[in-house]
Amino acid sequence: MASTADNAKAEEGAGEGVRRRDWIHIAAVSTAGVGGASVLFPLVSQMAPTADVLAASTTDVDVSAIEPGQSIKGVFRDQPLFVKRMTADEIAEMKATDAGSLRDAETLEDRLGEGNEDILVQLGVCTHLGCVPLGAGEGEDKGEFNGYFCPCHGSHYDAAGRIRKGPAPTNLVVPDFAFTTDTTIRVG
Repeated sequence: MASTADNAKAEEGAGEGVRRRDWIHIAAVSTAGVGGASVLFPLVSQMAPTADVLAASTTDVDVSAIEPGQSIKGVFRDQPLFVKRMTADEIAEMKATDAGSLRDAETLEDRLGEGNEDILVQLGVCTHLGCVPLGAGEGEDKGEFNGYFCPCHGSHYDAAGRIRKGPAPTNLVVPDFAFTTDTTIRVG
């Protein structure tokens, strides 16, 4: 009989030993997890963009003072930005142009964006080799299609920034933009 009582105590002790081991195992894994997270967090957070990079990721442009036919130049991500309020005549002429006949087929509506009737926003970088086209400033050469002219290699763009003649393969790039108010555009 004594052996049965000893076996029962041994089984009971073994049950407590398993519980202690489980607790030690859980504590060790938890400590390792917290330690791993405390090492990993700084490594991951240092890959986030800095405040100056985040500040350069968007540009706000006030378009209230731009008259029809007038353009302004700005900077977006260290590249020139052209913002133009098109005239009714320019809009009619650009809509009359068959987009299918263009090298890089885009309609005026595609370039202006949904809900925008006359404000054209585009990067002022020629798509050939990255020169800055003329035509956004007063008195600058607007090329054969009364839009933009790249003096480096002779690309001609129309008033909507679509390539019409020259070596440039595509239209001037229209960045993502949205109206934050009736008079302010956020680019980026």
